[in-house]
Amino acid sequence: MPVTRAKQLDTLYDDVRDYDLVVVPDAPLASGLNRRLDRPQLGSFAITPRRLAAGRRERAEDRSAFLELVTSTDLDWKQASYAIGNTLQCWEHQGHVDAVLNYDAYADAATETTVEQLSTLDTTSRRLSEYQIDDRKDVAVVGHDQLTTLERSILPAQYDRVDPFTDAAFDHPPFHVFNSSTAIVDAVLGVVSAENAEDVAVVADRGSEYSTLVESALEAADIPFIGGPGFADDQHHRGFVQFLRAATCGTDTRVKTIRSVLSRLGIAVDVEHNDKRLQDVEADSLPWFREFSTEIEDTTFAAALTAYERQVGTSLDAFRDELEALGIANDDITERAVDRLEFYLQSYEVPVDRDHEGVLLADAKSAAYVDRPVVFYLGLDESWTHSPPRRPWVDRDAEFTRNLTQFQLLLQNGVEQYYLVQDTIGGSPATPCLYFEDLLEDDFERFSDLDTVTHGRTFGASGDGFEKEPLNVSPTQIDTVSQSSLSTYVNSPRDYLFSRLVDSPDKDYFKEGNLFHDFAEFYVNHPDLIDAETIEDLVDVMLDETASFVRRVDRPTRRTKYQVGLETIVELLDDRTPEGDDLLTPDSGWGRNFFADHFNRSVESPFTERWFENQDLGLKGKIDLVHGPDHLLDYKSGSRKRASRVVKNSALDPPSDTPNFQALLYLAHRRSERPNERLQFTFFHFLETLDDVVAGEADLDDTLTTITYHPTPFEEHARSRTMFEALRDDGAKNCQKTLSKIEYTDYRVAFETAPLPATRDSDELIDSEFGQVMETNLRGCVGEYKYVSSGCKQLLRQLARVRSHNYFEEDLDAFEEFVTERIDELNQRREGEERFPVHGLGGEPNYRRVDNRDLLLDHD
Repeated sequence: MPVTRAKQLDTLYDDVRDYDLVVVPDAPLASGLNRRLDRPQLGSFAITPRRLAAGRRERAEDRSAFLELVTSTDLDWKQASYAIGNTLQCWEHQGHVDAVLNYDAYADAATETTVEQLSTLDTTSRRLSEYQIDDRKDVAVVGHDQLTTLERSILPAQYDRVDPFTDAAFDHPPFHVFNSSTAIVDAVLGVVSAENAEDVAVVADRGSEYSTLVESALEAADIPFIGGPGFADDQHHRGFVQFLRAATCGTDTRVKTIRSVLSRLGIAVDVEHNDKRLQDVEADSLPWFREFSTEIEDTTFAAALTAYERQVGTSLDAFRDELEALGIANDDITERAVDRLEFYLQSYEVPVDRDHEGVLLADAKSAAYVDRPVVFYLGLDESWTHSPPRRPWVDRDAEFTRNLTQFQLLLQNGVEQYYLVQDTIGGSPATPCLYFEDLLEDDFERFSDLDTVTHGRTFGASGDGFEKEPLNVSPTQIDTVSQSSLSTYVNSPRDYLFSRLVDSPDKDYFKEGNLFHDFAEFYVNHPDLIDAETIEDLVDVMLDETASFVRRVDRPTRRTKYQVGLETIVELLDDRTPEGDDLLTPDSGWGRNFFADHFNRSVESPFTERWFENQDLGLKGKIDLVHGPDHLLDYKSGSRKRASRVVKNSALDPPSDTPNFQALLYLAHRRSERPNERLQFTFFHFLETLDDVVAGEADLDDTLTTITYHPTPFEEHARSRTMFEALRDDGAKNCQKTLSKIEYTDYRVAFETAPLPATRDSDELIDSEFGQVMETNLRGCVGEYKYVSSGCKQLLRQLARVRSHNYFEEDLDAFEEFVTERIDELNQRREGEERFPVHGLGGEPNYRRVDNRDLLLDHD
């Protein structure tokens, strides 16, 4: 069915102007008709059934009933709310207050109590049940099918029905597609001003981000509007509840979880303390909040509200009145009591005084008529679809038809309509409102399948923006990068930028990691000071040092973790004593060492915590341990990764979605000091065997991942006699059997006949020209046997495995060139030649690895 054209309000008025009374389903429609009344009228002309029966502006009867029940009965708040909702809804659809008791699944004691209370309470529904329009009046009903059973019960025996639709179809305007909700709001603000505000309406789903964005934008632009935030949305009303929630959280509360509350209270806490427990952080105003939290269980809601008012310097009389109405003003604060208060504020709309001039903000699920010349419809997605109540007393087909009719009417308001939508949200297609499937004849899945106009990003011009002061300062050139900065930059240059601009909080794993590193450095220098008893004492010291991050309940598991970590470090350094490097000389180390300070000793080993800045290669970093002239070692508290994963994560073209260049970077630096030597880099994951240690089955080798650098190209290494002998002696079964029947010269033929492809994928290698030549050559030398074909595949898989577990000359050469390109690119961006993009070399960043997610705009 096409969209049926609705009658203009002027046309509707002409249809009903001669009636004594016009009953309509929608309050804005009644207001629109009444504004067009051109003759004296005694009493009401156009009016909704509820307003007519109540004789006053409609009140939120569900809230009134709730306040009555929670103060006069023993019903639980949620139980009372549930029973009230069911009773009022069934009353609306069936016409009788006790109709809900006819449904056994809902006829419980709470519902019976609710029905009894509502039968006597002065509600709009009760007045509807008792009201009847005078039969002597000439009555017209606009949109009869939009009225509920209870609303129709007041109609006289004789009345005329007026159809709000014509017989013609409505040719809807095109959908204007934008790339973000912000761009949509910018477009609206581009044409709305304080001067034309009375001519504009904005329709959006009240629960969507559009509503919040529009309200904020209009307020910032000093444009008046009707509607907007409710009682619970007031910053101090919401802030007070958050204040109570924070005060009842207990001693293990993290600063970051209540930072917004602390800011509201004027309590400043540095971002570095975000992950620390509140009780372990020092700040000038924190003692007041900690003292309040300690005494919270002996504090009433009224007293807490007074304390909040005094702290923030405001008055919240309306909130105090609401506490009195709920009967909890003098109740002591508990977590359960705060839960109940928050439930009430989320469930019921508390009346607030609103402005009555300006842009009209209408809810897409409540309104059918918006009497403004220009109407903007924002979103029009699935959030506009009503969810019909799943109750046996609701005719779902009739409810769907009622909602569909309301949607058709809503789409046609105003002289000019603008449908502003997004085609994709969060990378997925935006789903148009369900009702379009019944109203539009075209087949579609998304808005771009319909008649659309696409818009680029718009920028509001309502202000001059931030003040700018030109500075005659040349940007500092970046000469070297660390492995962590390089990995961040490759994943997302914009994230790298913000990481340098924005302070980051201290993290427990950083604190723990530094302590383990300091212990390892100290043990290399002073092994004689450490024994089993000392380790026990040092575990206590570490627990004290990390206390601000650790909940009391977690201390026993942390104790085990720290002890296992220290013991594993000692075991490795005893089992594999560092040999150092004769090229290195002792220095005072890099930074302070916690355990050196604790024992009042110095750490001056020539091969621990070695800081380097390699200007020639553009590299810098800190080597945890020079284990030997050709061997570097790095301590890791995280989970162990296989050598193949380390090599895969250091890929350059394209980069991995988990980039990590540490092994490559350190080996490149070490190669510059010891060229033409075979080098090794080992990750020592000293907590990898934590569970095994507890079970008594730990193996030190399970903590180590070693990457070897071979100072030759891979092809040269692969074709070498050494590689041939390794494959023949240690390869898979059929590989050994095949190679045992040929000479080394036979093995080299394939390398001389076809190029070895630059791949780490075994299947690609097997299917390549080289793989086919190798198999043909082996068959020619050994014979047409099945084991030869199998042995050849095993040989090629082993070559691919060697390639994917090690670095070779071309890998480090490519990395050095890669670093040079990134530094040049980075400096160009620092000079302003281009912005730091969100997307890295590999495309969309891995958002699980970004540090400043809230600052990265997906569409930018």
